[in-house]
Amino acid sequence: MAKTILLLSLVALTFSCLAFAFEPSPLQDFCVADTTSPARVNGLACKDPMMVQASDFSFSGLHIPGNTSNAVGFGAKAVNVVQVPGLNTLGISLVRLDYAPWGINPPHTHPRASEILTVIEGSLEVGFVTSNPENRLISKVLQKGDVFVFPVGLVHFQRNVGHGNAVAIAALSSQNPGVITIANAVFGSKAPIASDLLAKAFQVDKTIVEQIQWKF
Repeated sequence: MAKTILLLSLVALTFSCLAFAFEPSPLQDFCVADTTSPARVNGLACKDPMMVQASDFSFSGLHIPGNTSNAVGFGAKAVNVVQVPGLNTLGISLVRLDYAPWGINPPHTHPRASEILTVIEGSLEVGFVTSNPENRLISKVLQKGDVFVFPVGLVHFQRNVGHGNAVAIAALSSQNPGVITIANAVFGSKAPIASDLLAKAFQVDKTIVEQIQWKF
C-alpha cells in the first residue's frame, strides 16, 4: 500500500510539473518583481507586499506609435514584466505593433508564449509555419477588428498590406515571452555561424551567405 501511495504521489507530482512547465501559478495575491534583489530564481524575486504601489501595476504611453523608420518598417512597444513589475508570476504581457505601409514584422518566434493579435487599424497579412516535416504555412489577411492566434514556439510573421499605417495589439501568455528573429539569429549571431554551414543549409552559394552576414 505504501508503495502504491508513493507511486501515485510521484505521478501527481509529474503531472503538476508538466502543468506548470512554463510559468507557475502565484501562491499569493501578487509577486511584484523586485529588480534590486540579488536572488536568482525562475522569474524575479518578490518585492515586500507592504512596499507595493499602484505604479507597479500600471504603464503609460501605449497610445504613442512605435518607431517604424527602419529597414523593415516596423516598431514594437512591449509591456512585460520589465515595464510593469506587477506582471511577475502572472503569465501575461502585451505589445503594441506599428507597421509602415508594406512594413513587416519579420519571421520570428516567441520561445515562451503563445500570442493572440488583434488589428486596430489597417490590414495585415499574418501567418505561421508548422513544425517539421510538414512546414505548412497557415496564413490569412486580417482587417480592423480581426483576431489571429500564433501557437507557442512556431515561426510567424505579419505584413502591412494596406495603403496606410497599420496598428495591432498582441497579448502573450508569458510575463517575458522572448523573441527570436530568424534572420538576426541565423545571419547575425555573435560569433557568426560558419558561412559554409549556412550555405549548405540554405542550398545557396557561400558568397551569398557572406553578403547577408555582412549586412547584419
